[in-house]
Amino acid sequence: MKKVEAIVRHFKLEEVKDALTEVGIQGMTVAEVRGFGRQKGHKEQYRGAEYTVDFLPKVKMEVVVSDDQLQTVIDTILKSARTGQLGDGKIFVTDLDQLVRIRTGETGGEAL
Repeated sequence: MKKVEAIVRHFKLEEVKDALTEVGIQGMTVAEVRGFGRQKGHKEQYRGAEYTVDFLPKVKMEVVVSDDQLQTVIDTILKSARTGQLGDGKIFVTDLDQLVRIRTGETGGEAL
């Protein structure tokens, strides 16, 4: 099993969610986050004073998938989240040793 974390633009959330649903992903966790990478924020003006916004708002999506679904999920996120502009986000993949469904006590792939 793998945990896929994707940091994407806010306005791409629904498109990515719909695309993942179409390929059979049944659940995900989403959180609003702030951060920066190569984009390094941007400058804004407020009441005539210029200031730098370092941490930009993004959305973090987490999906747990079986090993055989991994590449499909990555490809789906890439296709649906990409704008081609700096700041499109990142995808992180982590191995999961154990998964337990709290309600039933099911473990591993059965708990997905």
